[in-house]
Amino acid sequence: MKRLTALGGFDAKGPACFLLEIDGARLLLDMGRGPDAGRRPDLDGIGPVDAVLISHCHADHTGALDWLGRIGGPPVYATAPTRALSEIAALRAARDLPLRGQIAGVEVETGPAGHAPGAVWMRVGGTSGLVYSGDYAEGLGLLPVGPLPPAEIAVLDCSYGVEKDDVHAQTTALLAKAGTGPCLLPAPPAGRGLEIALACLDRGLSVAICDQIRGVAETLTGFPGWLAEGGAARLRRLLQEARSLRPDGPLDGIMIAAGANCGSGLSQELGPRALAAGVPIIFTGHLSHGSPAASWVQDGRARRFRWNVHPDRATLGQLLTQTRARLVIPAFATPKARQDLPDAFPETRWATDRSITW
Repeated sequence: MKRLTALGGFDAKGPACFLLEIDGARLLLDMGRGPDAGRRPDLDGIGPVDAVLISHCHADHTGALDWLGRIGGPPVYATAPTRALSEIAALRAARDLPLRGQIAGVEVETGPAGHAPGAVWMRVGGTSGLVYSGDYAEGLGLLPVGPLPPAEIAVLDCSYGVEKDDVHAQTTALLAKAGTGPCLLPAPPAGRGLEIALACLDRGLSVAICDQIRGVAETLTGFPGWLAEGGAARLRRLLQEARSLRPDGPLDGIMIAAGANCGSGLSQELGPRALAAGVPIIFTGHLSHGSPAASWVQDGRARRFRWNVHPDRATLGQLLTQTRARLVIPAFATPKARQDLPDAFPETRWATDRSITW
């Protein structure tokens, strides 16, 4: 018997944490925190696990690693870019998550999932086991994306539910609103911040990036195998041509600052400055509850134009076709999104409980 229990990430956006009991092993797939109000997975009573497998470096997939002692202090596995870009000691010291190999005696396969540097999907236990998409996104050509393999059970990124907008249309809309600037675009540095900067640069716009985003680009040039074809050259161009964004520098052009919700990174300082100066602020991702971003958008002081870093409806349909899963767990979906999925994909059997066995 195999069992999957969603300890987080089943009924809301994060935190990602799934306990997989398979072939005598107990594995955690991600161990996140947030993105809303520092929410953590429910680890009460789960006992020791054999290993933690990390899909990518974002906090809602890694932020609870300080609780490793509560689950017996197991080894952590992650890709090389994920380790290099993390500030979490347990993640920087993690073992290599293999393309194909065994962890705790169980077959594990991985492949590129786009979304973030070093992000992967995972299949555990072969075709009779489970495939986990992690956060999955087909972006604008910087990060590679690979098709998911078939498996009996699939845990798929359903963050956007059945919404149809694709990232190419969103890019056009966002850049039209940003114009030539001045405009502040807060973004995660190890994620869409780089793609937004590259898209602006490709349009001939004056682009400024903060030191944190620049550092991610510099790190990634050392991992050419984790970039799509031509990705390293595009990053080198960005590093050469983008201006440096400083806390006390001029507010002009397209400014891309770390901190997706203006609660961290350079955007935490530049956000209030931009508001006071009447400079438009556009957020492009999840508005965390209680964040400056959520407050400013609600009050009409800032705007939000989403930039896809999760599957749109068409991409989700492709993942369902690829995995051919008997049962699909909709991960990171709101209750409303979970209600809409069966109508959009009636041939798919969707799990309605956070714990399943097969």
